[in-house]
Amino acid sequence: MLYQFTQKQLALIAQELKSQALWADEPPSTQAMADPTPFACESMPFEHWLQFIFIPKMSVLVAQRAPLPTNIALAPMAEYVWQHRIELKMLINLINQLDEFLSEPR
Repeated sequence: MLYQFTQKQLALIAQELKSQALWADEPPSTQAMADPTPFACESMPFEHWLQFIFIPKMSVLVAQRAPLPTNIALAPMAEYVWQHRIELKMLINLINQLDEFLSEPR
């Protein structure tokens, strides 16, 4: 259940990024990808961090059945970054659902 839900949620987030035209065709630079700041916020938009860093890393963890993070909080960042974008409410909700699911006690 843990891995199936996480995989499904990652796919839904990716799908929503694409439907909102936030999915990039080109990856960020190597320098941007190495940005050590939270969410690589100094070198790329949050949606690129989701697409090129978060979703791939989480997908590897799911595929390997490795331990998943147990206390994540991506939704507050999504809400902050997209606070004036009402059309992204569904995307924020999907991220929040993943946050809540992974943060539940097991």
